[in-house]
Amino acid sequence: MATKTPAYTSATLPDAETLYGNLLAAVRHAIEQLPPELVHLVGIHSGGAWLAQRLHKDLGLAQPMGTLDISFYRDDFDKIGLHSQVMPSEISFSVAGKHLVLVDDVLYTGRTIRAAMNELFDYGRPASIRLAVLIDRGGRELPIAAVAVGGLIEPTPAASFVLSQTQAGAFVLTIESKEH
Repeated sequence: MATKTPAYTSATLPDAETLYGNLLAAVRHAIEQLPPELVHLVGIHSGGAWLAQRLHKDLGLAQPMGTLDISFYRDDFDKIGLHSQVMPSEISFSVAGKHLVLVDDVLYTGRTIRAAMNELFDYGRPASIRLAVLIDRGGRELPIAAVAVGGLIEPTPAASFVLSQTQAGAFVLTIESKEH
C-alpha cells in the first residue's frame, strides 16, 4: 500500500499505470476470500468504469460487471445541476446477495460513493460492498473508506485529479486547477 505524501504538482504525479498496478493487487487481495461466483465489479462513470473494465479483464472474473452514473443520486444535484455527459447505469445482474466491488478513480469527500450506494440499493440488497479507488486524496466529509487503494495522494487544495485513457487503453493522471 502506498504511503501518504505531500501535495503533488503535475510534474511530480505518480504514474497512473503504477497506481493501477497497486490497485489491481489490492483488489485481488480484497476478493480472494469471497466466493468467485458472487463477486461483481461495478464502476462509477467515467474513470471508475474504465478502471472496473480493466480490473475485470486483468482479474479474469467470469461474472458480469456493471456501471453506474450517479448524477441523479448526488446530494448536490440542485446546486451543480446535471453533468453534461450523463451515461446510463448498466447493471445486468441481480445484486441481491452478491459481493460488489464498487470502483472509482478518486475518493475525496465520500459523497459520490454514498450516491453510488444509494443507487445500488435500488437494484437490491447486496451481501457486501467493498470500495476500490485509484486515488484516495483525503478530505472525507462522510465515514467512507476504501479497502483497495492505488495510492494516497493529496493535490494542492485548489486542484483535482483527472484520469484519462490513451487510445491503447493506458491510464494517464493529470492535475486540473479548480479555479477556471
